[in-house]
Amino acid sequence: MDKKKMLSPHFSLAEMTRTSTGLKNVPNEAQVKNLAYLCRWLEMLRDEWNKRYGDGDDPIIISSAYRSAAVNRAVGGASTSNHITGCAADIRCAGIEQAIRYTTILLDISDESQEAFDELIIEHRGVTWWVHFAVRPQNNRRKVLILQK
Repeated sequence: MDKKKMLSPHFSLAEMTRTSTGLKNVPNEAQVKNLAYLCRWLEMLRDEWNKRYGDGDDPIIISSAYRSAAVNRAVGGASTSNHITGCAADIRCAGIEQAIRYTTILLDISDESQEAFDELIIEHRGVTWWVHFAVRPQNNRRKVLILQK
């Protein structure tokens, strides 16, 4: 796997496959293709965030994206998780306000482009907030939730 490979202008394969589990986390060609499609949405989120709220070059921080089945089990992910197929990313947020703003932007992108996403979930554990965003090549459900773990 070429860790330096860029999936989009601001998201690398290394960033989208990072894990702290110590387990092997190498996507196949189809999963890399899904990650590239996901990164297209993340680029639109980054661009729109910076137009509306950012300083012009604020990054979007990914805490988890692709997970091998072993990595997914190790972190307690669902066996049907979109992370396993490379279709999901967890986006770190500074707090609930940023999570809501990211969610609003992603909903706006979906509405304006008339492209569906699969999952858009605001999640938190204690004071840690993130947005779980998933988009599949097909059969997207446009599932929107707020969860507390």
